[in-house]
Amino acid sequence: MKDKDVFINCPFSPDYEEFFQAIVFTVVRSGYTPRCARENDDGGEARIEKICRIIGECRYGVHDISNTELDAASGLPRFNMPLELGLFLGARNFGPKRSRKKALIFDRQKYRYQQFISDIAGQDIHAHEGKIDRLVEEIATWFRDEAGDARVPGGRAIAAEFKRFQADLPDILRVRKLEPQELTFKDFHMLAANWIVADNGDP
Repeated sequence: MKDKDVFINCPFSPDYEEFFQAIVFTVVRSGYTPRCARENDDGGEARIEKICRIIGECRYGVHDISNTELDAASGLPRFNMPLELGLFLGARNFGPKRSRKKALIFDRQKYRYQQFISDIAGQDIHAHEGKIDRLVEEIATWFRDEAGDARVPGGRAIAAEFKRFQADLPDILRVRKLEPQELTFKDFHMLAANWIVADNGDP
């Protein structure tokens, strides 16, 4: 298990993309390594196997279970995020190394999750209220408290940096000859890390 690796469990839908990018940026700015199912495209590895492998390698997990509404096309709920949260919490309870895992869990409202995933009652659920600034602030505070990492900047400062990065991103992509829709998780991670180093020095 790698002490600086952070498993990101959130929707990968277009309407959540800005939130996802904010999580990745905040993790990198805090000095940690973001990991998720998007990080490689190995057709020989089943998705659930990939997720389990990444969870096994990560000490920390950031989980957003806010997007579980019925899918417009199928009429069925989207339960990937609760499933992956369950895998992470299960991994935390087996073996001395696994027990060191720490999870940050988000929903839109603090107690809304009890309506669809009541088995995790008692967990400290953080509410981002659908606001990116709030999401960033909560993640930064959590890293300082749970990881005991005083080097992590304040969430408001990171949120302001993320907005500047967003403003610079179109020019960065133009120089790199990348279209926004071509941007992969690894691309975004690298571009964010390079921007952070140029703006602040090493994160």
